[in-house]
Amino acid sequence: QVQLVESGGGLVQAGGSLRLSCAASGSIFSVNDMRWYRQAPGKQRDFVATITSGGSTNYADSVKGRFTISRDNAKNTVYLQMNSLKPEDTAVYYCNAETVVTSRALLDAWGQGTLVTVSS
Repeated sequence: QVQLVESGGGLVQAGGSLRLSCAASGSIFSVNDMRWYRQAPGKQRDFVATITSGGSTNYADSVKGRFTISRDNAKNTVYLQMNSLKPEDTAVYYCNAETVVTSRALLDAWGQGTLVTVSS
């Protein structure tokens, strides 16, 4: 099985920074795209950022210039550096990874989420 565990969430003031981490473990041959999503209370889960195995990145317009996604392939870990945080960034943040578990199978794994609260 594949397990993703997020960490780094917490309470910060507007303008502050947090770094989220998500480590993938288990029977993984390789990891393709890794992504961050977020979900605020009463809202749908929205895309935040993605990074490919080769390091190409893409961001939601709402976080461009403030958030940076990165990964350490040796550790099967993805990071989200969040700077200049705004109250609207408050949400549960989830990591997602497309993992290659066999030569014939991909597994789309999700972490349990970590809460980020930005106070004004």
